[in-house]
Amino acid sequence: MYLKFGSLFPVLWLLALSSSRIQARKNADSNEFPEDSSELIDPERNSLAPDCPKKCTCNPEGIVDCGGFSLKEFPIDVPELTSHLSLQNNQIEEIFPEELARLYRLETLNLQNNRLTSKGLPEEVFDQLENLNYLYLANNQLTAAPKCLPRTLISADFAANNLTKIYELTFGQKPNLRSVYLHNNKLEDAGLPESMFNGSDNVEVLIMSSNFLKYVPKNLPSALYKLHLKNNKLEKIPKGAFSELSGLRELYLQNNKLTNEGMDNETFWKLSSLEYLDLSSNNLSQIPSGLPRNIVLLHLEKNAIKSIGRDVLTQIKNLEYLLLHNNKLKARGIHPQAFHGLKKLHTVHLYNNQLEKIPSGLPRRVKTLMILHNQISEINRNDFATTYFMEELNLSYNKITSSQIHREAFRKLRLLKSLDLSGNNLNTMPYGFPKNLLSLKLKVNEISSIPRHTLSGMSKLQELYLSNNKLKVGSIYSGSWQDLTSLKILDIAGNQLTSIPSDLPESLEYLYLQNNKITTVPENAFESTPNIKGIYLRFNKIAFNAVKESTFQRLKHLQVLDIEGNFEFSDPLKNRDHSEEEMEEEEEEEEQEVEE
Repeated sequence: MYLKFGSLFPVLWLLALSSSRIQARKNADSNEFPEDSSELIDPERNSLAPDCPKKCTCNPEGIVDCGGFSLKEFPIDVPELTSHLSLQNNQIEEIFPEELARLYRLETLNLQNNRLTSKGLPEEVFDQLENLNYLYLANNQLTAAPKCLPRTLISADFAANNLTKIYELTFGQKPNLRSVYLHNNKLEDAGLPESMFNGSDNVEVLIMSSNFLKYVPKNLPSALYKLHLKNNKLEKIPKGAFSELSGLRELYLQNNKLTNEGMDNETFWKLSSLEYLDLSSNNLSQIPSGLPRNIVLLHLEKNAIKSIGRDVLTQIKNLEYLLLHNNKLKARGIHPQAFHGLKKLHTVHLYNNQLEKIPSGLPRRVKTLMILHNQISEINRNDFATTYFMEELNLSYNKITSSQIHREAFRKLRLLKSLDLSGNNLNTMPYGFPKNLLSLKLKVNEISSIPRHTLSGMSKLQELYLSNNKLKVGSIYSGSWQDLTSLKILDIAGNQLTSIPSDLPESLEYLYLQNNKITTVPENAFESTPNIKGIYLRFNKIAFNAVKESTFQRLKHLQVLDIEGNFEFSDPLKNRDHSEEEMEEEEEEEEQEVEE
């Protein structure tokens, strides 16, 4: 994350205002005034106190805050020596030149979130502000930018207006200008002069997202390090558009209409400092060639990419994150050498594609691999034979069957912490899970059995999710939980259990058994789980007399007991001595009848 140039100053300004307000409240509460009232107008102590506008806050440093008072007009009594003026969050519609001309020391002017129109801001309104550095006019109703802004400007914010026109001297000839915000307007290519930044070569941040641009603006400042052009109508990147931007580090081009025909092999090549490139949600059919080697994060999701060639990525030696989800990739369209040499690539998103099998040649040092929502039906012995560093693997919602998972498919994944195989076609618990797993998800399958040894040796497993399968108590091997000595969460909700599984691990803290067919809760059901904190038995078939209060009383750590939605069931803790209460009520009724 990069700090916006000049962004610290407004924060300090707000802190100063807050400090002055707190002090004012303290003085008002204590009714402490100086004995000599002349101190109030001492120019060295509080030169603005005598003529501070009504409702506003002023302090000796020349900071005046009139924000949020529903003002409809510019306050006429703003002190002449004001250096920082906030009029944000009001209802001001126009400002006359003479109202600003007298504020010759003004450095910061905040007018955002008012009702200013271009007609309400005459061309010469800023002419006399020869010290103005920061101008905030966001969230107004401007249709055209001011024709000429002060040469001293450092930052200008015109976001969220209705701008259709920028002039040559709006931002041109400003040697100190560092950041310009023009997002959420109605700018088209014709509304931008080619010399828009002539003489403003030091602009570092340009935000022009959410407009109607079809082409990348010409003659961009060479000092840019952040350029936002997302949510436009970009169809083409003109030749050489980025050739002078050797310092650019972040380029946002998502949500446009870019095609591979709209760029060439050298479009991005000169961006030698580029670290973040977002080309998602465009019309790309393949990964653009000539991408610079220093990219760390590459967004290519939500395109129509069908293939990854041999050399299109290999030169990006610093690539760490590759996001290719929501495309049209098939395994055969990914070259076996496509990720060769990418030693820093640790996160790959390939979900929501058309992969029919695990792609060959996966990055050797990948740690997070997301391949969910594809068409994968099998996992072969050597699919993950070279990905030794994998820590998270998500294969959920594919078409994998238990018989098509090779018993040694995960043998090399000794660092794997999380494995998700939910939403597949598994009918039994597969063999060969990595022993170092911390989380295993097998939800929404057809699993009807947990055979012997399928969970053996998994002493580090902390979370096991088996909800929405077809498990029965008799189909779970009696020693299945024996090795799960670190298990804290066991989710077996939505199965066909008629009783609570026995010999649950001592480490268990949360047990999810809702939506089964459990009819009884034996008094010793949780003897093996003294550390349990949450038991969820909602929507089973437990009768109110089929469970004893003592079953739960010995569980000293129990925090949640969810037993609603059972047949004729209410909380046993609330039904304590139920029969005795009924007898007492009957006796009271009899006594009342006798008295009558």
